[in-house]
Amino acid sequence: MTENNKTFFQTIGSLNKNFWIASNMELFERWAWYGMFNILGLYLVGSTDDGGLGFNHIQKGSIMGNITAILYLLPVFFGVIADRIGYKLSLTIAYIIMIAGYYLMGEVNTYWSVYMIFLFVAIGAAFFKPVASAIVARNTDESTGTLGFGIFYMMVNIGGFVGPFMSSTLRNAYGYKIIFIQAAIVIGINLLILLFFYKEPKVERPKDSIGKAIGDSLKGIFEALKDIRLSILLLLMICFWVMFNQLFYTLPNFIDDWVDSSAISHWIIENVPFLKQSFVDKDTGLIKPEQFSNLDALMIIMLQIPISYFVTKMRHINAVIRGAIVATIGVGLTFYTHSVWFTILGTMIFAIGEMMSSPTVSSFIALITPKGKEGLYQGTYFLPVAAGNFFTGFIAGNLYQSWSDKLSLLQKEMGKRNIEMPEVVTHEQFIESGSKALKMPISDFERQFDLKAEKVDWATVETSFREFATTKGVDISNVHLPFSKNEYFALAEQKLGMDHWQMVEMLWNTYNPNKIWYVIVGIGLFSIVTLWIYDRMIIRPREKNMKEI
Repeated sequence: MTENNKTFFQTIGSLNKNFWIASNMELFERWAWYGMFNILGLYLVGSTDDGGLGFNHIQKGSIMGNITAILYLLPVFFGVIADRIGYKLSLTIAYIIMIAGYYLMGEVNTYWSVYMIFLFVAIGAAFFKPVASAIVARNTDESTGTLGFGIFYMMVNIGGFVGPFMSSTLRNAYGYKIIFIQAAIVIGINLLILLFFYKEPKVERPKDSIGKAIGDSLKGIFEALKDIRLSILLLLMICFWVMFNQLFYTLPNFIDDWVDSSAISHWIIENVPFLKQSFVDKDTGLIKPEQFSNLDALMIIMLQIPISYFVTKMRHINAVIRGAIVATIGVGLTFYTHSVWFTILGTMIFAIGEMMSSPTVSSFIALITPKGKEGLYQGTYFLPVAAGNFFTGFIAGNLYQSWSDKLSLLQKEMGKRNIEMPEVVTHEQFIESGSKALKMPISDFERQFDLKAEKVDWATVETSFREFATTKGVDISNVHLPFSKNEYFALAEQKLGMDHWQMVEMLWNTYNPNKIWYVIVGIGLFSIVTLWIYDRMIIRPREKNMKEI
């Protein structure tokens, strides 16, 4: 290995133009992605009168878990394609797809349309993911690679912090749709940087066909997985990623449902009012849930370098295990109680565990990689990430819907008390069921009742809909008019004779929605124990054999 005899600033100065372009494009891409993704769970299940889509958590988990899993699988194929068609063309395709996809995500409102458009965005993001890091690798050498990738990943976290912060600030004034417009604009900036500043170097491209190269890549992955050290590690890391993902999939909704952050929001309004727009929700007066998750990114920006240095004093596998212990404690605290202070403390502790574990896994894979197979083994890194996202969808979706969703638990409670309540129905569900009952095409149904108007008068729609159905002799008893989640909560509070937080406390004490923490912490503990067994039974004996040799 070549020793770097340059000073820090000389090393910085030796990094070329394309390196800095790739790093800045990474920052903007992460800005767009996390600016959308950190708020996506809130948007998907949010009440329609707040601009949300009113989906249930099962639908949310399916959309977020399945699509993100696909995103992490596709770079295996798209990296091969990029090597053959060139990085500039690959990035141009990625950016055009993402610009269109991000914008359209704010324009669609049915489950399958959101699912397919988000998949479209994921295809663009998967095209980008291997190219940006490949440009950095191509434009660094042994003397600059460590610092270069350190800067690159710092850009990831800066983008991961700025994106949600900006989205949170903008949606207060302009609603949810602005987060998708923002993402499209930021990717548009990337496209301009690419077209006007990035110069594709002349390199010899592989001569074999794309199909053959993809086949060889898959064969290579299967060959790498024959190494029991690698395959068992990747399998065990699935549990780590399932636990890790709860911070982004589940925690924002849990905070939105159960955590009263009014003490902090009142302090911000009184003492630092210029932060009100960014942190305090204009409708609820509470801290926006996504800002708690964003604390994780802020912690990484501030502490990743000293923690990485601290971790260098440990064995790699020990750092992963200890990081998993810390992260499990942190994520457990965030779900254990509905105290806002535990939410903050838990998120900060989790961030420390993440900084210890997450970067070290890739480094540990490099450590167990046979010489000459570095690319092959590193290519398997995203397999447990993809699987982790897929399984996270079930916890953030099916399990949360059953155990922790405030609306579902309130509906159960109202049923137990024999208190009659209307169905929660979105505008799209009403249009679909109403048009079906009247045997009309959806476009004719919308035109008949003026449902495309900028502001719909739903009282008038109800009257005209009933009159129209009566004249046609159609039974519409199973067709429910739009009734939002917020309207359901308000009516339930009225019928129960409680204010909102009295009702929340009653549901918390009755149904213990925090019991989901048993599953999340249990997954984390399973990951910790199995990694410890893996170290004792596989890694340590091999290390001992190597020393004897």
